[in-house]
Amino acid sequence: MYLSNQDHRVYTYLVNGLTVLQHRGQDAAGIHTCDNSYIYKHKNAGKVERVFQSDSSISDALQGYYGIGHVRYCTAGHLNVESAQPLNIGNRISLVHNGNLTNTAELVEILKQYNITLTTSSDSEIILQLFALRLCRLSMWDSISKNDIFNAVNYVMNLCKGSFSVVIMMPNHGFIAFRDARGIRPLSFGQSEIGSIFASETVAIQSIGFRTVRDILPGECVIMNQSEITNKYITEAHHTPCLFEYIYFARPESTIDGILVYQARKNMGEALAQKILQKYANIVDEIDVVMPVPDSARISALRVSYILQKPYCEGLIKNAYVGRTFIMPSQSERKRSLKMKLNTIDQEFYDKNVLIIDDSIVRGNTSMQIVEIIRKAGAKRVIFASIAPPVRHANIYGIAIPTESELIASQNKTDEEIASLIGADMVIYNDLEDVVNSCSKINPDVFGFEVSCFQ
Repeated sequence: MYLSNQDHRVYTYLVNGLTVLQHRGQDAAGIHTCDNSYIYKHKNAGKVERVFQSDSSISDALQGYYGIGHVRYCTAGHLNVESAQPLNIGNRISLVHNGNLTNTAELVEILKQYNITLTTSSDSEIILQLFALRLCRLSMWDSISKNDIFNAVNYVMNLCKGSFSVVIMMPNHGFIAFRDARGIRPLSFGQSEIGSIFASETVAIQSIGFRTVRDILPGECVIMNQSEITNKYITEAHHTPCLFEYIYFARPESTIDGILVYQARKNMGEALAQKILQKYANIVDEIDVVMPVPDSARISALRVSYILQKPYCEGLIKNAYVGRTFIMPSQSERKRSLKMKLNTIDQEFYDKNVLIIDDSIVRGNTSMQIVEIIRKAGAKRVIFASIAPPVRHANIYGIAIPTESELIASQNKTDEEIASLIGADMVIYNDLEDVVNSCSKINPDVFGFEVSCFQ
């Protein structure tokens, strides 16, 4: 993020933006700021509030009118402060990265050929080192040109496989933002009269008073400084954004690649309701109430309730002070947190046939616990419906969906088998084609999605 007025400090804007993006990562948070001569740094384990808002000396130390920040969701490498972002090379480059590289072993060997040893287990450091390596081989540091930067990004894009939305900050050069050729992870650009900003989601741009201008396109690199913005398409694009962003990961207020997440989830709820009416018409009369698992399934559940003409109720109450269990680093922590996260309004379940709507069923352990507490609250029958299709394969592009052996829908289990495993009377999944159509009909220019974990 750049502020036009060099007398103003960027720190507060970065903290506020990261707080809005807290749902994207809870493991660590970090900010680097710059006054065009020095990079000021702070990062630590934990959420944004713990890392930045508990110590005023941190605010005083992070000087400068431009900077970058990151909230970490550990999908590769170790869960430690050293691997938290931003990552930097001295006082010359700071980098933040959203995504996951899939050819890290190959890339590490390339770096070894140049006697470059990684200091962290993070794949983001690989991108940082490759970029710096190429840049230093193209030009002396004090005479780096825009073409040198574009060529360095081209080098990174040609070598790296997987997903990467990257923002780099360089004193005296500004920001470099680029997105992999498939555009798997989101990246948007915003402006206002006070400056310019890149962010993973438009909600972060708008929440601090900027307006969203556009998405960074797949295969595109943008160089931004105070005087100008230059872009170049580095590689041919094959646009396939991650479908899970729309199902679960992103906030509903965000627009990703021209698709409003709220509308996508509303469409998914409609598709699920239509499937119930067409394929399971015999159970519709039995349903007493439709309830969401808060929060990401709420929009879809409301639409299911409306179409089925069944009462909508929130019998599961979420503790707002417990983080997102899906992105917690271990299964034991997820189980422990769920017990604190959800409580029941027993009268809304007692002696009722309940249609529960959740965003997905991944490992099945969370679903099992939800069904258990609903049964204890007195539900007569539990029908568990998922907005997402069955998750059958691991995700390798930046969402910690585990190995196939941990997935409840692996090995092509039937819906009846899955229902038995989680303790429900019935399980209903949305169809993959309907979920894809729920998104693509909002923006027909995006008709392909990253769906490898579903098929």
